[in-house]
Amino acid sequence: MLRNATPSSPVAALPSPLHVPEGTVVGHCLLVSINVVEQAIDFLSTLTDDSQMAFPSQSLPGGTIGKHIRHAVEHYNLLLKAVSEGPAGGPHVLSYDVRSRNTPMETSSRLARDELENVIKQLQSTLSTVPLEDSITLHAVTPFPAVMQTTFGREAWFCALHAIHHWSMIRAIAMEQGITCDSSFGVAPSTLAFRGQSSTATGTEKLKI
Repeated sequence: MLRNATPSSPVAALPSPLHVPEGTVVGHCLLVSINVVEQAIDFLSTLTDDSQMAFPSQSLPGGTIGKHIRHAVEHYNLLLKAVSEGPAGGPHVLSYDVRSRNTPMETSSRLARDELENVIKQLQSTLSTVPLEDSITLHAVTPFPAVMQTTFGREAWFCALHAIHHWSMIRAIAMEQGITCDSSFGVAPSTLAFRGQSSTATGTEKLKI
């Protein structure tokens, strides 16, 4: 759920890091991005042993909690590195296909939390200084090589939704180990918003994100 939530708004405002204005597109993007990452930090704090990070999933062969965390973190890191380089306004050059594997964070919940905290710090800094409309030239393998134009804002939103997708798979792996997850962990914002609207209409529980 969103930290510092208030009953007055389905998506409560966080303190604005580095003077990012609340109620703006930038503020909303930062709010969602940070809270998606915080979901994983909160989840990792519930683990009792690092063996849970490397537990091999039966329902998702080859998948572990640590691998899914690493994969999502690397997408954020690659995006944030790309927009920190190149000319102001872009085009920045980005490829999500240049990633590391078998990194220490895959088997250590502490190191994974550290990496996620670092992503938050970078998001706060970058989203307060780099315009969302900055252009990016994205190189992708689909599996055919492709080059396309996009923007920082579009990719920041993609990284958030991409992370949620991997949190949902982490939820499945956690269930195999008998680990309980928060009800909002790995659930898309649109689904949570729909649940909140439905709950408001019926007078039931308020939205949690």
